[in-house]
Amino acid sequence: MDPIGNVPIFLSILKNIPIERRRKIIIRELLIALLVLLFFMFIGKYILQALQIAESSLGIAGGIILFLIAIKMIFPGINHIVTHEEKMEPLVVPLAVPLIAGPSAIAAVILIMAQAPERWPEWILALIVAWLIAGIILISSEKLGRALGVRALLAIERLMGILLMLVSVDLILDGIKQAFSI
Repeated sequence: MDPIGNVPIFLSILKNIPIERRRKIIIRELLIALLVLLFFMFIGKYILQALQIAESSLGIAGGIILFLIAIKMIFPGINHIVTHEEKMEPLVVPLAVPLIAGPSAIAAVILIMAQAPERWPEWILALIVAWLIAGIILISSEKLGRALGVRALLAIERLMGILLMLVSVDLILDGIKQAFSI
């Protein structure tokens, strides 16, 4: 979900929205993202089956997407993927999807549920805990941005990018192992 990496993007997208309205927007977008992730956690496997997509392909694709996101975090620049028309209040895109419930988060919930569906209560709890932590960080984004400053936020984002890169490589390797039954 990368809430720390999303703080500067959220601040930028919501800069023209009145401060008293920003918190409501962030909470609404967090709830939409949670619903999207829960939907894919339970229905994603069936969508993959209907499209005849193997779990190994999802793991590799999710790993590649996560790898690309990690590269953008480590080497930040102008991000043309995440844009928003400033005259309108954001709804679903880009805050809920793809910033909170992005492709890698969706792939992760589909994979964990597909690999051990009997553990669904644990997966829901893990998702809700991660979502709550992301929510607290994003709701506090104004204060966090002022307290840490731009340089500290960028440093934290780069460190998180390195960790995400490690996770992405592991997803890719697991997908390759699963595809070739290594």
